[in-house]
Amino acid sequence: MSRLSGSEIKSKLTGLNGWVFKDNAITKIFTFSAYMDGIKFVNKLANKAEAANHHPDLVIGWCRVEVAFTSHDQGGVTEKCLQMAIETDAIKL
Repeated sequence: MSRLSGSEIKSKLTGLNGWVFKDNAITKIFTFSAYMDGIKFVNKLANKAEAANHHPDLVIGWCRVEVAFTSHDQGGVTEKCLQMAIETDAIKL
């Protein structure tokens, strides 16, 4: 899967709520009412990422998780990153 151009990424992100393109990745911050809800979210995301063999960079904080997808192999954002963003948004707690 090849790397997308900046304009392709920005165009495709218009259909994804809250995702932004920065630092050669697509990122979104998810907030939760309790710390453990964020941990449950991360565990669900980890299972999806492992199944897809496309793993995000995660920053876990108090009631907050920042998720970033990029393809290290391709040197930027690919269609697989965008698909994983959709899968991440679909996680229900």
